[in-house]
Amino acid sequence: MTDFSILDLSPVIQGGDIASSLHHSRDLAQHAEGWGYKRFWMAEHHGIPGVASAATAVCLGFVAEATRTIRVGAGGVMLPNHAPLIIAEQFGTLEALYPGRIDLGLGRAPGGDIATMRALRRARMADDGEDRFPYDVAELLSHLDGDGQTQVRAIPGDGAKVPVWILGSSLYGAQLAAHFGLPYSFASHFAPAQMEDAAKIYRDRFKPSQYLDKPRLMLAANVIAADTDDAAELIATSQKQAFINLRLGQAAELPPPDAGLNARLDDTAKAMLAQVLSCSFIGAPATIEAGLKRFIETHQPDEMILAGQIYDHAARLKSFEIAAQCMKGL
Repeated sequence: MTDFSILDLSPVIQGGDIASSLHHSRDLAQHAEGWGYKRFWMAEHHGIPGVASAATAVCLGFVAEATRTIRVGAGGVMLPNHAPLIIAEQFGTLEALYPGRIDLGLGRAPGGDIATMRALRRARMADDGEDRFPYDVAELLSHLDGDGQTQVRAIPGDGAKVPVWILGSSLYGAQLAAHFGLPYSFASHFAPAQMEDAAKIYRDRFKPSQYLDKPRLMLAANVIAADTDDAAELIATSQKQAFINLRLGQAAELPPPDAGLNARLDDTAKAMLAQVLSCSFIGAPATIEAGLKRFIETHQPDEMILAGQIYDHAARLKSFEIAAQCMKGL
């Protein structure tokens, strides 16, 4: 059976609030633990009204405290926004509190626009224009490995051995993960265009390391499941609206389902959604299971991480429960 996990953006719904969103995320993680999910990851995004997980390490502590066995981690921390020492301290602290259960996924994007990146006071490039991300990854690994190669020790964090993943939506991350011999997670749930090429590059160029002796590839997909195909399609209109709003630069709280949305979409919006949601499975249990089976047989991931922006919390719980049942049947 392919391992399966959850990627949660802690959606803030229209009419809701941040506290409710984070409590719902924690509730989902508790249920996911019982359903057999391996990991519960939360993502760092900034300036998006519909996402409550910007302070990712804080959110993960809130979730980890309420769970016992499921791995909890960042999917991911956007490392250009932070000094590697700070991330080592944060995740070293989490590992000290919840030993053997913490993951650290690293992304290269800022998780927001240029103004947000400047407000975070981090630059992606050095003064000479060179990309700092590979060096920051190496520095962070050195802290967590406790190899004594850095001038400053991360306390907590030094020697914490928190498993590090590289995240990506392009070929860059695949090459970097292969170079460092780290596990790799591709963001096919929103940027599927280069998924197949990235997977091939990662597997072909992977160098065995102290972290892994062979590649470990995680692929992401959206899953929105309900009792019937029609019910799932209606629920999925919330996520479709969110993608459209984001592409138009009008990010907002997650809107409620809209039964008339599909009829109103113009050709441009339809084409955009077809592309961005091409690694998505929407429907009744049989539809979900068949779609996931085809996807896994075609791409052979070592692990699937499932996302799904759903307005109603009860419907979100049901969707991930159905998804877990489907994954166990494959």
